[in-house]
Amino acid sequence: MAWDETGAWVAGARTAQLYAEQLQRAADAPVRNAGRRKVLHPDDMPWEMSRQGLLKHLLNEALDTRMETVDAYMQIIPGGSRSGRHRHLAEECLYVLEGTGYDLHQDCDVEITDTYHWTPQEEVQRFSWEAGDVIYVPPNTIHQHFNADPARPARLISATNRVYRYCGLDDLEQYEDAPEYDPSVVLDAERVRQYVATRELSGRSAADQP
Repeated sequence: MAWDETGAWVAGARTAQLYAEQLQRAADAPVRNAGRRKVLHPDDMPWEMSRQGLLKHLLNEALDTRMETVDAYMQIIPGGSRSGRHRHLAEECLYVLEGTGYDLHQDCDVEITDTYHWTPQEEVQRFSWEAGDVIYVPPNTIHQHFNADPARPARLISATNRVYRYCGLDDLEQYEDAPEYDPSVVLDAERVRQYVATRELSGRSAADQP
């Protein structure tokens, strides 16, 4: 052969059925998907006491539903409290089910070349919201949610695109924990009701924030 790389490309004795396996996965998809849930009931949606706050997961890859591309959770913020503060590359939208409050957003200058760099901008923007509003969080924005009502909880539905993770861009960084965060706490309906009914929280209330 005349090709200079002949000695390299013909080397190796390892074989694999990778394309055949891909074909088989595609052929098996209808049966596999038929076994995945299209409806989740409240008991199927797990609670989590997370660093971001009190969450009830609605859609997640771990829940084995037919949803392939979206993760969603409900966030409960007790009266006068706040979520954690974090940043992720995926954009996010949140629907306000109940309550009034505001977000603090800090955009970041991003550079993605051989490496991934971001620098927070100095400006912190404030956006007020109430029940019925949709909050948009741009990609790579440091953000936090505040419940401005000291007596009533706020509930938000968060949705992000799971495709970012599949592309190797599942970037998530926590800067501040929610006041309620305690890894020893196990949530259930009664415990969540206790948090929602709480009027006095340790630390500063939302009204004390900038």
